[in-house]
Amino acid sequence: MLKRTIGMTAAGAALVMAAVAGCGSNAQPIQVNLAASEVLSQAALKTAEVTSYTVDAVVNVSHPQEGAGKIQGRMLYQSKPELAADLTLDTVQMAGKNVPGGVRAVLQGDAVYVKVQALNDFLGNTKPWLKASLNEMGKSGEVNQYLNQVQQFDLGNMTKLVTASQDVKSVGTESVNGEDATHYSGTFPVEAAVQQVPAEDQEQVRKGLAELKDVKFDLWVAADGLPRKLALNGSKEGATLDASLFFKGYNEPVNIQAPPADQVSEAPKNTTN
Repeated sequence: MLKRTIGMTAAGAALVMAAVAGCGSNAQPIQVNLAASEVLSQAALKTAEVTSYTVDAVVNVSHPQEGAGKIQGRMLYQSKPELAADLTLDTVQMAGKNVPGGVRAVLQGDAVYVKVQALNDFLGNTKPWLKASLNEMGKSGEVNQYLNQVQQFDLGNMTKLVTASQDVKSVGTESVNGEDATHYSGTFPVEAAVQQVPAEDQEQVRKGLAELKDVKFDLWVAADGLPRKLALNGSKEGATLDASLFFKGYNEPVNIQAPPADQVSEAPKNTTN
């Protein structure tokens, strides 16, 4: 049961990752006289230069066998001077069950710290945090399985997904959190979108979008050519995704710190069962 719960949590994180993947865009001064598809291509290049940002997300999912679920939380991300992310999921609901206390994960370089009470109870840990090394843990490990999702929050790389859209169009200008932003709407076929990212990342992205077929996206981009809001909707064989994300703090300093050493236990080398 624990593995199923943690696995669903990972799947929820993957959906959040997939949602972040959709953030490509441009804005009013930049997109003048450009076709919407060309705007997306330019935005993929522009977002590749982003070194930090903050995202707030709400992801609702449903599955004909597993039922409804909800993931709500936020993430701080930086790529320089080293890769780091701080993910907090306040709400993790899957198949009618909650993950007590939510989920917290911090990634710094190759070190990852996870705070999930159910996982600690299963492993008999008395300290709230587990530490693991991405370099040392096998790919099948529970902690690594979950944190692989965190490591994929790469805005520049994942933005390339929406460049697979063949029907994107501008549908007007709207205000998002007090900023004027151009609203783009379109769809992208999942398999074609996956092909837009580097080969080494395709399998991870494909897993994150496994329950979807064609994804409808709406994104709002401000005058700096970066997204302020993204909405994703997709379905396949009765499974659905409805996600909303809000972005801010591009290239601003973020404060990502590892938990105090006296609150951390070393994760087992093998936690696959």
